[in-house]
Amino acid sequence: MVHQNVALLALATTLPDDVTTSDEIDERLGETLRRLRVPRRMLQRVAGVHERRRWAKDQSFVSAAVAAGEKALAEAGVAPSEVGLIINTSVTRPHLEPSVAVRMHDGLGLPSSAMNFDIANACLGFVNGMTVAASMIDAGQIRYAIVIDGEDADEMQDRTIERLSRPTTTREDFMNEFASLTLGSGAAAVVLGPADAHPVGHRILGGVTRAATQFHEVCVGSVDGMITDTKALLKGGMELVVAAWKDAREHFSWSSMDRYILHQVSDVHTDAIVKAARLDRSKVPLTYPRHGNVGPASIPITLAEQAPSLAPGDRVLLMGVGSGLNTSMMEIAW
Repeated sequence: MVHQNVALLALATTLPDDVTTSDEIDERLGETLRRLRVPRRMLQRVAGVHERRRWAKDQSFVSAAVAAGEKALAEAGVAPSEVGLIINTSVTRPHLEPSVAVRMHDGLGLPSSAMNFDIANACLGFVNGMTVAASMIDAGQIRYAIVIDGEDADEMQDRTIERLSRPTTTREDFMNEFASLTLGSGAAAVVLGPADAHPVGHRILGGVTRAATQFHEVCVGSVDGMITDTKALLKGGMELVVAAWKDAREHFSWSSMDRYILHQVSDVHTDAIVKAARLDRSKVPLTYPRHGNVGPASIPITLAEQAPSLAPGDRVLLMGVGSGLNTSMMEIAW
């Protein structure tokens, strides 16, 4: 996919103030860890996740996402009345219908003419949402779009810990649900618009997406928890990344990027992608040690943290693997 006239005009995040450390989770699971002879600090040593954030009682993932959207619109200098599309990419959802996007559309005071819908594609939803919005801007169907995401891992994590604390929990049960303990909460939003009207914007150049849907059962999540075959997920994911990387060489030169913004999962996952794609490790920033895996919001949250250190003309590649399996990569000229 190649985009002709689209720029990222603004990016904003809303992060919870409350912190849950991995040591605290170890304490809550203390009896299970002792009984199963599972060593403490696995979350730190194996996943590299030391803490994650939780929403305060007066916060919700929707209100946090709306706050991020408001900040992004203000920074972009775009009025809500000018927005033609809002795409919500949250994995978190309190109900099956209506879409979560309608809450965010209402919260941001967008006009009746603004299309609104969800794109749900596990942890790749945000990049997919940017691709769809960019294509619609290129096609002249809309002028401005908001891609937005809010994640709340609190309830899932509490239910997972409660379930793993049962005396009937086996070591296999623990390992199958280990990934749920790495999740964190957060929200992010971007505003996209026509590049020719915003010459100081960050050009979205294009990207690639590939699927390996034969692995659709290796990571399955619900509000109650997430069951993950980590070995199969890692193996299938790396094969997919390498295949997509090779295909992308025909159209893009991504071996000399200034920053690689990866979906934030764990030390094991990051090291595997760096090795498989032969990336410069010094150009791969990490946020999962402090925020955990914030699902689709992790890429924009990481990009937002890096934005102050990026210079005009820097080449930035967004990339990740999501349950399904799918991989997506998108280049931005900062």
